[in-house]
Amino acid sequence: MKHSPAWTFPSPRRALGRLTLAVAACIACAPQAHADATLDRIRDRGRISIGIIANGNSGFGSIDPASGKLVGFNPELASKIASELGVRVELVQVQPANRLQFLQQGKVDLLVASMLLTPERAELMDYAPTPYFRNGGTAIFAKREGIQRWEDLRGKPVCLSQGSSYAKPLTGYGAELKGFKSMAESLLALRNGTSCVAAVHESLTLNQLVARDKEWNNYAVLSEEVDPAPQVAWVRKGDKDTAASVDRVLQKLHGSGWLLALEKRLDLLPRSALLVQLHQQFKNLP
Repeated sequence: MKHSPAWTFPSPRRALGRLTLAVAACIACAPQAHADATLDRIRDRGRISIGIIANGNSGFGSIDPASGKLVGFNPELASKIASELGVRVELVQVQPANRLQFLQQGKVDLLVASMLLTPERAELMDYAPTPYFRNGGTAIFAKREGIQRWEDLRGKPVCLSQGSSYAKPLTGYGAELKGFKSMAESLLALRNGTSCVAAVHESLTLNQLVARDKEWNNYAVLSEEVDPAPQVAWVRKGDKDTAASVDRVLQKLHGSGWLLALEKRLDLLPRSALLVQLHQQFKNLP
């Protein structure tokens, strides 16, 4: 019995998944003649600016109250990418509503900002083809709401971040969407009980919230993810060499087990099957 790879897109994204593999193969084999302008600037100044999202207690990214620094999976990965490229890192906090603008306006060189790979985003930006994580969205709601499936959100107000890729499938379920600048604002609106009956964000963060934060003891999440897809690092359209350089770093980090170790150290649950698969795929890299 054949099994699909863990990071293959669910239909209708299979065509894009095949394209991603083809792009990755071409990048790996192509000679590097001239770097794009962004990669030249990064090398010249010895620094790369990377956009990061900080969402409350998210395992992907948050602000340490003691130091005021960005911490979590994405900030640590961003710092490691810079180190492997041989430059310093500047972590720039972005929001779902402005992360694309920050990239396009040159305020950051790279986004490691919990952005799922979608056909719509691939038309606006380029990206490192090798994913660094995979997840989808889930809904968090008060247990008293009795929500058991996505269809139960029909006709109900649902909070989410502006620019979220979950807006499209939620519209398909007939939910009434209410956008907020950040996940933190969305969750605060849910807790206040005045704006929405549920909030939809990345499943890892919401699962950890209801499992580990006593303030969310009376809340639950849906077990089925909506719109699951790989998380990738994004660059400006045309920054092919920057994408290729970052992609080689990601393959190395998968192969060495660095990303698996980071996931374990940060105790991100549930564990990602994608990280296991990509470790096996790249562990024999020279």
